Amino acid sequence: MRTVQLFICWATCTFACLPTARAELRAGAAIVDITPQQLPVLVNGSMLSRSANEIKTHVNARAVVVDDGNERLGIVVVDSCMLPKFLLDEAKKLAATKTKLKADRILISATHTHTAPSSFGCLGTDPDPAYVPFLRQRLVAALVEAEKKLQPARVGWGVAKAEQFTALRRWVRRPDRLADDPFGNPTVRANMHAATQPDDVTGQSGPEDPDLSMIVFQATDGTPIAALANFSMHYFSDKAISADYFGLFCDGLQQYVKQRHPKSEMVGIMSHGCSGDVWRRDYMTWKSGENPTIEGYTQGLLEVAKQVYESVEFEENATLAMAESRIPMKYRVPNQQLLDWSQRIVDAMESDAPKDRLEVYAREQVLLNQMQSTDIVLQAIRLGDIVIASTPNETYALTGLKVKAQSPFPKTMVIELANGADGYIPPPEQHLLGGYNTWAARSAGLEVTAEPRIVATAVNLLETVTQKPRRQPRETIGKAANQLLAAKPVAYYRFAETEAPVLIDRSGNHHDGVYEAGVCFYLPGPATAPGPDTAPGPDTADHQYTNDGDVNRCAHFAGGRARTRLASLTDSYCISMAFWNGMPNDARATTGWLLSNDYPHAISQNGEHLGLSGSGAESTPGRLMLQQGTSEPVLGKTEIPRWKWNHLLLVKDGKRLRVYLNKNPKPEIDVAIAPSGNREVATYFIGGRSDNQSNFEGRIDEVAFFQGVPTSLLPQSESNGK
Repeated sequence: MRTVQLFICWATCTFACLPTARAELRAGAAIVDITPQQLPVLVNGSMLSRSANEIKTHVNARAVVVDDGNERLGIVVVDSCMLPKFLLDEAKKLAATKTKLKADRILISATHTHTAPSSFGCLGTDPDPAYVPFLRQRLVAALVEAEKKLQPARVGWGVAKAEQFTALRRWVRRPDRLADDPFGNPTVRANMHAATQPDDVTGQSGPEDPDLSMIVFQATDGTPIAALANFSMHYFSDKAISADYFGLFCDGLQQYVKQRHPKSEMVGIMSHGCSGDVWRRDYMTWKSGENPTIEGYTQGLLEVAKQVYESVEFEENATLAMAESRIPMKYRVPNQQLLDWSQRIVDAMESDAPKDRLEVYAREQVLLNQMQSTDIVLQAIRLGDIVIASTPNETYALTGLKVKAQSPFPKTMVIELANGADGYIPPPEQHLLGGYNTWAARSAGLEVTAEPRIVATAVNLLETVTQKPRRQPRETIGKAANQLLAAKPVAYYRFAETEAPVLIDRSGNHHDGVYEAGVCFYLPGPATAPGPDTAPGPDTADHQYTNDGDVNRCAHFAGGRARTRLASLTDSYCISMAFWNGMPNDARATTGWLLSNDYPHAISQNGEHLGLSGSGAESTPGRLMLQQGTSEPVLGKTEIPRWKWNHLLLVKDGKRLRVYLNKNPKPEIDVAIAPSGNREVATYFIGGRSDNQSNFEGRIDEVAFFQGVPTSLLPQSESNGK
């Protein structure tokens, strides 16, 4: 008996430790026409209500269903501007009765074409009552048809840069050129397309995401099944009813694959990446009158997509996982005064449809007050070593980059406007800048903290489906960064943060600083890539701050500052900084202060301040400007162009104070100074002056503080002279 028991124990342990047979991956895909059968039909995508009487292109729901034997999930991408959560929840429940899919294993997203039938009430447009029930049935039909076509498959991933097809449309306005919000208040410090008037703006309010990524499903015999692409570009603009560039892209990709696989019925799908603040026009290089056609734009993007498709490497026997979370959110409801004002306007409206922007936003306040709160749906999907995160919002490109940077797997796609349509979710610092994307309405009504909460939940879900910890994003260390670190800085700030308030010291000395309100994050820094915003000085090989093709990141200052305390610096020190001025040099008396060492809220006899001169500087605007205490500033010799990266080195050796520009061995400023009798002024401001006046407007990066003057950092002739 004991022998039998030992054998059973051995057999149990042995077979338990054997690898389980991996289930075979299967995939199926389908396209279902969702073009309205009744015209006219209401159309989403405008401030005021409109309808369409013609069909330019059909609109579709494109679905893929995947199964690994243990898990089955479905993804549907719909040619629609926005899809309400209640409609999608109903469609998922109905699909669960007609397929083997569970309701919480279905992701449904909108492409965000602005020329599709309305299924969602937003701003001046209501949902089309005849179209909504029709769309619900067609969404279910797409999943049913895709499931019918399940066949043995493998999955692969590809990605390429397509930066020429997307750019920031939201720009920071000059502090003296604010625009009015719908309620008549001059609160708009950043808004869409403000850069059509270049003198009105200081720069983009955030980064773009140039990645065109693709998940491809292929039968085991090599026959293509489906390709799910993802790109961050808001929409092109077309005539209603139309699928916009999303539909043209899908058709073009299918035609390309069909030429190589004549028997293939591959389904091309273009999902919407994080695009709330991006569009197709790069205002930094755009010239008035330049306007590509939708066909030309799509064809150019397809050329990149073809390269991605051909680069895909496939994984055999991939396993699946999916997780969903529903989190409560509050709406930003009006206070009583605003509500009363809005209700009076709504009561006086001549019809249910608002006739102008004032009536639109008055009605939105009343509706938000009625709604008060909601819950939003977030999902994560794993397909082998590929993951997808979703958000039910119009997210900024920065938000998608945050999720990708923290995802446990490098192969990460972020699909927005999925499982609902809860409007724009600007990062918290963007709310301060105002603009359409922040005005409280169903198009942008969630609480100010919605964005970080959504990012945190998305990353948690990715950890759940991968069973791996998140990655900790950190910039790589290129040649220029290594040079600064080798000189042993007291503090080194790389300005690569994605959010406030902590400014991280990368020197290892833990002199972390803080960001004040009025700073934007994660923009491209110096030496990122050659282009119109580069200058010979800071974009040479000596200023490559990152490695391996990583984008060097920086902060854009829009009225705020960063500050730190460095009590150890004496009368011999050095400060290195890269900067990019966003203001016209003659826009105001002082273009902006870059660095300041003084007591907060004042200008004292002990302070030192470095900035750029403006129109008040005796016809020499745009020069470096050094102010000691309350004395008159001393100006440099070189006019610094707007929107170009530059590098400065501030050197103090106890007897002289020198400022060098772009490694020129001849200093811009060279003045004799008396040794300071008071080094208790330990507070340093970056991007502004201690009294908070005429703060810098533009980008700052790679700021390093040194005790003493490292000869390795001095321009060559100065170093040799030492």
